[in-house]
Amino acid sequence: MTEDTRHAAVSIGELARRTGVPVRTIRFYCDSGILEYRRTGGGHRMFDSPAAVDRLLLVRRLRAMGLPLPAIVRVLDGSESIGAVAAAERAALDTELDALRWRRAALFAIESAPPDERAGRLELLAAVHDRSVVLDSIVTFWRPILGLLSRADFDSFIDMTAPPLPSEPAPGQVVAYAELANLATDASVKTAMTHQIWRSDRERIGDRRQFVTALAYACGVAGPLVAAGEAPRPGAELDQYVHAHAAARHERDTPRFRRALLDGATDADPRVHRYWRLTAEITGTEATAGGIHYWLLDALRQTV
Repeated sequence: MTEDTRHAAVSIGELARRTGVPVRTIRFYCDSGILEYRRTGGGHRMFDSPAAVDRLLLVRRLRAMGLPLPAIVRVLDGSESIGAVAAAERAALDTELDALRWRRAALFAIESAPPDERAGRLELLAAVHDRSVVLDSIVTFWRPILGLLSRADFDSFIDMTAPPLPSEPAPGQVVAYAELANLATDASVKTAMTHQIWRSDRERIGDRRQFVTALAYACGVAGPLVAAGEAPRPGAELDQYVHAHAAARHERDTPRFRRALLDGATDADPRVHRYWRLTAEITGTEATAGGIHYWLLDALRQTV
């Protein structure tokens, strides 16, 4: 092929031969504005070579990697690099793979369930077939309860109580997350959990943000003892917890006040216990917000 021939205009058939792209696909690219062409007096499409060949080969290679046309157009017009669109597509694939692994684990959880439990497990898992629903439901559950926290503190609490979903979950993890999400949609569980966090006479608490921050600090102090499996006992950790409640209500830490903290407790509610049990299973530690709370209340009962 001479230099003049290589740079001559080529027909759509010749362009298809040189690139291996079917004629009808080239027509589609022309109609989509991806390939430029001109028409002869007889109405035939003609393409400049080698520009059209190089452009079409680039499109073909990007399509072979599964890149969508909008991304390819951005490469062609120079608004994004090949590396940038490849990174974006890889990230999208990671999301799809996470969803597929979640679905696979859910299907296996249904398959491996005892026959008399499969219908119930199907109902549970079908409600969270989209893994993003799980974390969204937990965030929605906690936001009105702890909405006064700063965003950073709230996000930290969520990370502690509902860690990121594993990319390759085991069937048991999927079931635990699904049950947790199901509890999070129960309004009565939210009411019981609200009482567990705020205790009674919530309306007497003046600065609620300061109270929640102080309570979080008290739980953080007790957390290592819970994680270490230490038995509940009175001490500085409990005193910090009681002080957070008393100061928020402009009270003193007295035996009467400590008894009041235990009055009308919802801590025996089996659904709330189940919520924190599932959280412990998912996080792999007993030092959840609920586990620390129960430890402190057991310590409190020893002082009244």
